[in-house]
Amino acid sequence: MNMPIETSTANSLPRASKASKVKRKTYLLLFFGWVLLIGVGVAAAVLYTNHLREQISADIAQQTQQQLKVIQEDYQSQLDQLKQGMTTDMTALQTKVDALNELLAFTKDSANSKTDNSNQLYTQLAEVKQKLDELEKNMEVLK
Repeated sequence: MNMPIETSTANSLPRASKASKVKRKTYLLLFFGWVLLIGVGVAAAVLYTNHLREQISADIAQQTQQQLKVIQEDYQSQLDQLKQGMTTDMTALQTKVDALNELLAFTKDSANSKTDNSNQLYTQLAEVKQKLDELEKNMEVLK
């Protein structure tokens, strides 16, 4: 009886070593398979993150351009309104200056040595001319 047991044990040892070699190869293949899957997953995540980052940057740039365009149009319209208002004010002021000049000329012609109204008109004319000069300077700044 000892003989068959020894034969069976002798035959089982090489099988066990073959099975352990097959198991080792299987484990190695599974290990490298998992490493490969993890590596592919990490690479895909990095690529997708970069793609999203570029897409978001492009969207933000486009939105910024649109907002800048709206702001620029608003600024331009405000500037046009300001120029129009300044032109209207200057025209009105010029009309007042002309009327004051006519009044001053009439007063100067009709004034005698007893009245001092001409000095008041000269003072008013100087103030109006000063305001006109200020408006002209502002208009030059806007141009």
